[in-house]
Amino acid sequence: MVYRIYVEKKPGFDGEAQGLLHELVDLVGIKNLTGLRLLNRYDVEGIDSALFQQAIPTVFCEPPVDVTYDTLPEAKTVFAVEYLPGQFDQRADSASQCIQLLSQGERPDVRSARVYLLDGELTAEDLDAVKKYVINPVEAREAALEERTTLKMEFAIPTEVETLNGFTALDDDALEAFRTEKGLAMDHADIVFCQDYFKSEHRDPTITEIRLIDTYWSDHCRHTTFGTIIDDVKIDDELVQAAFDRYMALRAETGRDKKNRTLMDCATIGAKALKQRGILKNLDESDEINACTVKIKCDVDGEQQDWLFLFKNETHNHPTEIEPFGGAATCIGGAIRDPLSGRSYVYQAMRVTGAADPLKPVSETMPGKLPQRKLVTTAAAGYSSYGNQIGLATGQVAELYHPGYAAKRMEIGAVVGATPASPGARREDPAPGDVVILLGGRTGRDGVGGATGSSKAHKLTSLETCGAEVQKGNAPIERKLQRLFRREDACRLIKRCNDFGAGGVSVAIGELADGLHIDLNKVTRKYEGLDGTELAISESQERMAVAVASEDAETFMKYAAEENLEATIVATVTEEKRMREVWNGKTIVDLSREFLNSNGAERHASAHILPGHVWQPQFAGVTFEEKLESMVSDLNVCSQKGLGERFDSTIGAATVLMPYGGKYQLTPTMAMAAKLPVDGETTTCSGMAWGFNPYLTEADPYRGAYLAVVESVTKLVCAGFHHEDMYLTFQEYFEHMNNQPERWGKPMAALLGALDAQMGLGIASIGGKDSMSGSFEGLDVPPTLVSFATAIGNTRDVQSPEFKKANSSVVILRPNYKNGLPEIGSLIAIYKTVEQMIDEGKVLAAATPGYGGVAEALFKMCVGNHVGLQLSNDIDLNGLFKPAYGAVILELLDPSAGEFLGFTTVDYTLEADGSNIDLSRLQELWEAKLEPVFPYRKAGEFVPALEHDCPANKRVAPAVRLATPRVIIPVFPGTNCEYDTARAFRRAGGDPHILVLKNLSPADVAESCEALVRELDQAQILMLPGGFSGGDEPDGSAKFIASFFRNPAVADAVNRLLNQRDGLALGICNGFQALIKLGLVPYGEIRPITEEDPTLTFNTIHRHQSMLVRTRVASNKSPWLSRCDINDEHLIAISHGEGRFVCNEKLLSQLIENGQVATQYVDLLCRPTMDMRYNPNGSVLAIEGITSPDGRVFGKMGHSERSGEQLYKNVTGDKYQPIFEGGVNYFKL
Repeated sequence: MVYRIYVEKKPGFDGEAQGLLHELVDLVGIKNLTGLRLLNRYDVEGIDSALFQQAIPTVFCEPPVDVTYDTLPEAKTVFAVEYLPGQFDQRADSASQCIQLLSQGERPDVRSARVYLLDGELTAEDLDAVKKYVINPVEAREAALEERTTLKMEFAIPTEVETLNGFTALDDDALEAFRTEKGLAMDHADIVFCQDYFKSEHRDPTITEIRLIDTYWSDHCRHTTFGTIIDDVKIDDELVQAAFDRYMALRAETGRDKKNRTLMDCATIGAKALKQRGILKNLDESDEINACTVKIKCDVDGEQQDWLFLFKNETHNHPTEIEPFGGAATCIGGAIRDPLSGRSYVYQAMRVTGAADPLKPVSETMPGKLPQRKLVTTAAAGYSSYGNQIGLATGQVAELYHPGYAAKRMEIGAVVGATPASPGARREDPAPGDVVILLGGRTGRDGVGGATGSSKAHKLTSLETCGAEVQKGNAPIERKLQRLFRREDACRLIKRCNDFGAGGVSVAIGELADGLHIDLNKVTRKYEGLDGTELAISESQERMAVAVASEDAETFMKYAAEENLEATIVATVTEEKRMREVWNGKTIVDLSREFLNSNGAERHASAHILPGHVWQPQFAGVTFEEKLESMVSDLNVCSQKGLGERFDSTIGAATVLMPYGGKYQLTPTMAMAAKLPVDGETTTCSGMAWGFNPYLTEADPYRGAYLAVVESVTKLVCAGFHHEDMYLTFQEYFEHMNNQPERWGKPMAALLGALDAQMGLGIASIGGKDSMSGSFEGLDVPPTLVSFATAIGNTRDVQSPEFKKANSSVVILRPNYKNGLPEIGSLIAIYKTVEQMIDEGKVLAAATPGYGGVAEALFKMCVGNHVGLQLSNDIDLNGLFKPAYGAVILELLDPSAGEFLGFTTVDYTLEADGSNIDLSRLQELWEAKLEPVFPYRKAGEFVPALEHDCPANKRVAPAVRLATPRVIIPVFPGTNCEYDTARAFRRAGGDPHILVLKNLSPADVAESCEALVRELDQAQILMLPGGFSGGDEPDGSAKFIASFFRNPAVADAVNRLLNQRDGLALGICNGFQALIKLGLVPYGEIRPITEEDPTLTFNTIHRHQSMLVRTRVASNKSPWLSRCDINDEHLIAISHGEGRFVCNEKLLSQLIENGQVATQYVDLLCRPTMDMRYNPNGSVLAIEGITSPDGRVFGKMGHSERSGEQLYKNVTGDKYQPIFEGGVNYFKL
């Protein structure tokens, strides 16, 4: 029997539907559309009616904000949308898991769909336009409206794969016809090379072998374009010719002159030469390198330890272009898995993207393309959704706008990770007899052909066929992998590890050892019906291949089970150097390692480098003020705060610089910085900065790439890191090369520029990623080389660019320029001066000019703290708009270095040439430009400041006291704040215990319930930490946790803890959502939720919000707030999508009267407000936290656990809120 339910948000909570209506009418131009309703439809099979009824108010809907229907409501026009079969649907998956928690039985089948009800006299064209806007055919399709009799899918179960009889006998033309018919990414020379190999093996290949080879040799996996031999190089530019001669001399110096001359050689020779000269040091070298790895010293509680620091950049340009949510989500997912497979903990990320103008009308979109506006917003939603769920702090977000990125979007994720260099960390060659364990997610049809797809030039027809190339990410699974790889006992058993990327099982396992026997029948599947080829090459996400000794396998799998992860032995390492894959008892792949590693036929090309042009930004206007106005409203200068604040920037409690600084949180940082993920306190931090200007590199790839390196290094120096400690990693992104020498000349010139910069500065690029298919129907991306500079430094030296105060001197240190480039000697002298002044504590703020020159840098330094600037009279004002890469602007107490620019003022104005320019007016233009696409401001009125001062003797007290209360912290799939929370309790004197709840089978669920009951009965405090339990699905937060706690045995244990043993409970963010959805706040007991009850729902802005907010204490009735006074103000990190507290008037006045409103959001003058800059979610009465009637249960949205030494240095305020101490002290004698 299939049960069906429709769920709709009540008016006032239907922001998503109203937002879509506005987009369709105003952006798509469907003027006849007068109304739109959006319903979630759920179909469930495999449960009885009673369980289904129980699931409606707990799993499928939230009574306070949702309405449900058994039958579809009437409307003029109705259609439904569902994911394509085989796509991962997090909503349905979470619903199924929640129902299992209620029943403790098997997981039922659940399908979800979205139903659109449209009003108005729509024409057929109107309806087509609506469907085109809401259905991306790459991931979804229109769904039938009829009831279903079953959800079971009929699979033809395949039993064997095709052998290509007669393949070895095909002539040249037939071979070429075969290549195009199968849609292979390899070229003609490769397929001939294949044919010769199979002739030598005296057999015809299987289709699996051909598909596998096509993936193995794709540009994505094997850097085919970068490995092409460049025969002739013709250069029409003297400066570049000289650079080329230096490159050829380096080849001789490093003994590489006999090796092939390729783009890869040019990209990597800098590091080889600098290492040979003794300048590049501390590389961690082994056969298993999945990310750049260097040896560092890390301070852990005052002791210097040996650690490894890892970093990596990754692009997902092609997938994000065709399916922006999944493409961008799996971009960051893949970037994380590289350092993760090196057994390190990934703790901070940066996102740099490229797009065309998102403000252009949707109607101007090219056929075969998604609108830029839809691309930029959906990709940001995808990347942030994944990063926020897995619990990775995003330290910097930047989007570059250039018309060339309409050809194909650029989506880069760069990450840093670290791990103790413990003697237990093994990096060994697997030996014959060792086994390979597949860990994590299951295999599906999504992601078949991802590598070959991203290696092909894009055409109109690409949209039709590459449906399954883009996958959906499942962040909670990757979070479990992160937890497992943070365990030393587990990592000690791993000899070698590889993450699953393009090419799936065949590449991930295939690269672990030379000889392998892989049993494809053992590979876990998402559903039946996959054939051998799909099992062999699907790159389904969130999986790791781990090689361990056979005697260690059982122990390792036990550790995986403890982290709620599936683990299966799928392969054995063999003596013979061949890769064999067996399916249904037949060997369907049998290839020699030598042949696989050959990377196919040699490719040759010629390069012709044309002379470069000079680029300068053109800002319209005659006067200085007019030019400033057009500069601040340029797409590449204007504020991107509305884009950046949907990414969690503070999880991990290690963020040293907020992405936006100053008390107004407006000045973008030069770099991101975070403390290393130690268990304890540390002063060691990493920094990372990017450099690149697409207009510069388009005009002159050599100088553009050179200056990209200079910009990234100078930014990092401004952030307080030393240039001698830096490493680089590059992202190359170019048009499809074809066979045109002028096209090959662009990456060649760019790499020569980057090489000159590396050799001059003595800073090596030790990694990178190339993506060489940025073309679409005659459009090309601009030549792109993004430089990422990274280093380890000390938290006390970290600097930010916003002006700190009035009456400081502002100076600029400029290098000497020659041929349009800074001279290296003068540049290094500037670095040394700035580094020394920062170390001596003389620098208040530091910045380097970018796209908009000195003018842009000065303007952005002013906005963060609303500090004005009076410019010196002898400055050439027009010169302030010219490029000044490598220059450094400093705020100093006295002008002891550089050229004097002016001094800071109390008035928020820019004084130049005797005229006063109003900075708040410029700031308005700067903030308003991208707001139609990325909104973040909404004014609101003040609300009353509540006060309930409770004397200490009136507060509740426990009957039994003890010195160290025990704290139970349950971890659900999707929880991501457990480490930070445990650390906060340990620091306060508590004894935290983390319990991972398992739900892979009904037995696991039952066992986890028993374990939680045992823990609750021993504990004094229940702590529900933040995260995204079940991915905040189905369509609402914390349903997963609430379902678990509604189990009668667990609910009874909570009741015993709170009511019989006077215990405490605290829920932060996702934990607060769980408390309110159980009734523990505001009622103090677990009870059924009705439509009269309060809840936490979607932020009024309808996206995730991450920033620092100010809150005030409104009541100290709760033991948790016993260390606080009324009106105490704290600066606290928030990061949530559903934090808006809603409550009916009657209950609200009861809560106020009873002192249950604990904390309120306030502005800079401590006034509670509905202004979105200060009250990020639109909570009624600006309420941030509430308690149970006696105060022993406390729920709040702000992450009070995310505090520590030297965090968020660029925003001032009291960041330490002593609630954990309050809770622990309650029990003390």
